[in-house]
Order: sequence, then C-alpha cells, then structure tokens
Amino acid sequence: MDAIHRLIGFAVPAGFAVLMLWALVSWIRNHAPAGGFWNLLAALQVIIGAQVLIGAILFAMGLRPPSNGPTWLHYVYGGLFPAAVLVAAHRFAQKLEGIPWVVFGFAALINFGLTFRALQTGLGID
Repeated sequence: MDAIHRLIGFAVPAGFAVLMLWALVSWIRNHAPAGGFWNLLAALQVIIGAQVLIGAILFAMGLRPPSNGPTWLHYVYGGLFPAAVLVAAHRFAQKLEGIPWVVFGFAALINFGLTFRALQTGLGID
C-alpha cells in the first residue's frame, strides 16, 4: 500500500501541472479547453480523495513519512489544503460565467505547489 501511495504521490502534482498548463495554453489561445480538461479535473479530485484515504490507512498502521521536520506538514500539504483550494475554486467558479476553467487553472497552480511540497515532505526532503 505504501508503494501505491508513493506512485499516486508522484501522479497528483504531475496531473495538476498538466491541468495548469492546459488552462494557460487555453488562455493564450483565447479558447475554452475541451472536455478532457474537466475529465482530468474530476479524476484528480477522485485521486486526491483516494490518496487521503490510503494515507489515513497508512497512518493507522503506524507508518509516518520520513522527515526531519514536522510530519504534520505532509498531511496538510497533501490533503487538507488541496481539498480546501478545490472547494473554494468550485464556489468561486460558479460566479464566473464563461470562464470557470480559469479559476481551476489557478487552483491547479496552487495545488501543484502544495502537492509537490507534500511529495517532498513524504520523501523526507525538508
């Protein structure tokens, strides 16, 4: 289970990077992204939920990330803050007609940074 958590840990920041770049290219082209953008966003949201569940199981099994600093940062960067950013993005995007993908592109930028830092703390890179 630890290997799955690690594999997903690499995939999530990569997925957010792709989503962010997709939104940036769409912004430059002045054209809304295709349906795949929304599918990727949905997949990332589900994967983050699964990652948090797997992390909770690993935590219950007594496994902790190897860190020289506070290990709670791994949990905050990897689950709590990304979820909060996505919830805020959903609420804010409802208010913008025609360009909700811009909000999610910005949210992907923030979540890329957060989940990349979670990956670093999970690998013991402080």
